[in-house]
Amino acid sequence: MLVAEKNSLTEEIEKMVEKHGATRAALMPVLQDIQRNHKYVSEFAQQEVARLLNIHPVEVYSVITFYSFLNSEPRGRNIVRLCQTITCDLIGKEIVAKAIERELGVKFGETTKDNRITLEFANCLGMCDQGPAMLVNDKVYTKLTPEKAVEILNKVK
Repeated sequence: MLVAEKNSLTEEIEKMVEKHGATRAALMPVLQDIQRNHKYVSEFAQQEVARLLNIHPVEVYSVITFYSFLNSEPRGRNIVRLCQTITCDLIGKEIVAKAIERELGVKFGETTKDNRITLEFANCLGMCDQGPAMLVNDKVYTKLTPEKAVEILNKVK
C-alpha cells in the first residue's frame, strides 16, 4: 500500500470514528463502513481502527473473523451468498449452488478471475419459509431455481 493510500485511508477512518465515536461501541459500525467502502478490512485499516479506538488490534481482528459479513481479505465487487441451512438444503439449495458454480466457473469460497463476483455460503439469511435464498450484495432473492439464480447472476455480471 502506498503512503498516499495509507494517509487517505487513515483520514477516512478518522472521519468514521468522528461519526461513530471513539469508543469500543463504535468498533462494529466503523468496521461495517470500511467493509462497505472497500469490500474488506485490510490489515492496515485494522491497525488504524485499533489505534483510533484505543483497543488491541487482536480485538479488531477477532471481530472481523467472527462475523461472516466482514472480511480481512479482498473480495469481488459483488458478493453472492447462498443460504446453507437445512431448510434450504431440503428445498433445492444443492442444485442451485451447482448451477451458480457452473455459470460463473468458480466454486463457493472463490472469486471470479475478473474480480466481479465472490461466492460464499451464509449460515442463515432468515428466509427459511422462502428458500432456497440468496443474498447479492444487499438484495435478497428467494424461492430460487437454478434458472432463476443464473438469470440473477447474468444481471450482476
